[in-house]
Amino acid sequence: MKIMPANAFALKREVEYGSPEQNESVQRIIETVRREGDAALRRYAEQFDRVTVDELRVSEAEIESAYAQVDESFLAAIREAADNVRRFHEKQKRTSWMDLQPDGSILGQVIRPLRRVGLYVPGGKAAYPSSVLMNAIPAQVAGVPEIVMVTPPATAGAAGIDPHILVAASEAGVREIYRVGGAQAVAALAYGTESIAAADKIVGPGNIYVALAKRYVFGAVDIDSIAGPSEIVVLADETADAAYVAADLLSQAEHDEMASAILITPSQALAEAVQAEVARQLETLPKKDIASQSIRDYGAILTVASLEEGVRVVNQLAPEHLEIIASEPFQYLSAIENAGAIFLGPYSSEPVGDYFAGPNHVLPTNGTARFSSPLNVDDYMKKSSVIYYSKEALLQNGDKIIALAKHEGLEAHARAIQIRLEKEGKSRG
Repeated sequence: MKIMPANAFALKREVEYGSPEQNESVQRIIETVRREGDAALRRYAEQFDRVTVDELRVSEAEIESAYAQVDESFLAAIREAADNVRRFHEKQKRTSWMDLQPDGSILGQVIRPLRRVGLYVPGGKAAYPSSVLMNAIPAQVAGVPEIVMVTPPATAGAAGIDPHILVAASEAGVREIYRVGGAQAVAALAYGTESIAAADKIVGPGNIYVALAKRYVFGAVDIDSIAGPSEIVVLADETADAAYVAADLLSQAEHDEMASAILITPSQALAEAVQAEVARQLETLPKKDIASQSIRDYGAILTVASLEEGVRVVNQLAPEHLEIIASEPFQYLSAIENAGAIFLGPYSSEPVGDYFAGPNHVLPTNGTARFSSPLNVDDYMKKSSVIYYSKEALLQNGDKIIALAKHEGLEAHARAIQIRLEKEGKSRG
């Protein structure tokens, strides 16, 4: 892991737009699903997943039987994690409001949940039950009446779904589940088929084909984001434990060869100790090859003159995950402007947030923490403005509205107000 001055480092970030061949393939899949519906979903399952799917929807019996296939320790942990996630997101709920004006007008905002949301959940080797909780529970807290999940079959030759995924979905309140993945699943959620009703929004991570499909259908439905590789920045002083820091950097590096893991510190001694610890811990890591490439291509140890300078570097990087491991971590919290999630202190390791604490682990990547937020209850809500104008208010403000409309050359707008002023003015006189 390279040690260098912060001013000599630039993080290589690339938005993945896919190759022309990948984009063409995704467009073809989506248009085929729009035309052929369920038949296309079954054909693509055989082509891409190498399974024969008779029933697209996972039955209640399959969901119930999944409980017998998971360890009690997993079930206890997923239930407690679900409770934590639910409790955290309950605090994000907002209510509609109405404001009565002195002239008798009423202005307000009505907040309603989306009607139907589709969750995309990766399958196979990339099956993450924790992501099911993070995507489903905020929707449930928001009051979304229909939450549907799609996930590819996990086992070639059979049409089964990872039981841990099914249990997590059930614990999160999701019972409408379909065994379909890839761009074809996104198409089904966006446009509907005979079996799968169209959704209003699609959330959840996936491979490049899923990401391109989400980008393609955006506009027909809403999407959460186009996620990039995972990122972690650790801002640490000389009090930090090098073994802790190295372990946390590697916790993200093992995700993906393009994941980014960066230490920022004013301590040369810590920098060198972490460099050695990363090399040592890599040797016994099961995903050593992935993590090694991530560290080699996107990892760095950046030296700064002070933690205050380190904060400025953090705000430039706008990382997905930020850990502050220092003697007084809260001292720097108010200065952090750009970060998806902020972990304070030596015991707030990033996996605490990934799995259990309660805040959402679906976070902005690729520097988008400059303008984006973690997935939250608001992402599953829509807002309508409410305007009730009294006669008194219209008579008082009508001429101003007319002036603005005429300035923009919209005579019909002006006349819609003028006709009321003339009528109501006469009746008043």
